[in-house]
Amino acid sequence: MPPTASARSASRTLQAILFDMDGLLIDSEPLWFEVESEVMAQLGGQWHPADQRQLVGGSLDRSVDYLLARATRPAARAEVARWLVDGMTALLRERGVLVLPGARELLAEVTDAGLPSALVTSSERQIMEAVIPKIGMNFGATVCAEDVRDGKPAPEPYLRAAALLGVDPACCVALEDSPNGVAAAEAAGCMVVAVPGLVPIPSSPGRVVASSLSQIDLAMLRGMMGDG
Repeated sequence: MPPTASARSASRTLQAILFDMDGLLIDSEPLWFEVESEVMAQLGGQWHPADQRQLVGGSLDRSVDYLLARATRPAARAEVARWLVDGMTALLRERGVLVLPGARELLAEVTDAGLPSALVTSSERQIMEAVIPKIGMNFGATVCAEDVRDGKPAPEPYLRAAALLGVDPACCVALEDSPNGVAAAEAAGCMVVAVPGLVPIPSSPGRVVASSLSQIDLAMLRGMMGDG
């Protein structure tokens, strides 16, 4: 049985679905771990799974700060940022990336129903543009790190995505895998489906928690709004 929302609003009609990218649609965390480990080695340190969990769903600036705080060799912020972005882009182009179970099916169902969708990622545009051709998915709008002043957990990325689609954020369901992403979507007024990756996410009113996108279908998303 798919999960059910713990809170519904009978007054709303579902207008759009907003998808996170890393850890939600694609299994990019192993690639990120490899890149972060290589950058940390250049900085004279070691990288551990616990370090990666600290950065899940965060911004490039936060990652750079975290790495430099553990560095034993000096490096410029811009240089560390470039190592991360270029390293991840190179791996994506060389190896591609695994699409997580249920992602293609859910997006296809949303598209076939004529519902708008957006990709809302904390990743840099260079990385987003390396991912999209590899996974062959299309969205009505995209929002990446360079498109906003304040990234997740601030609501701006989801507010911008809704504005680009011309919909009310309160009539959108956002799908996320990280606490930062969930916080951003809920602050924007969206209903949320959380599919936790490396970091646990508790259920709460207005939020569904699932173990996989394979558990999620459009009927369930409509039901979160009382629209169906």
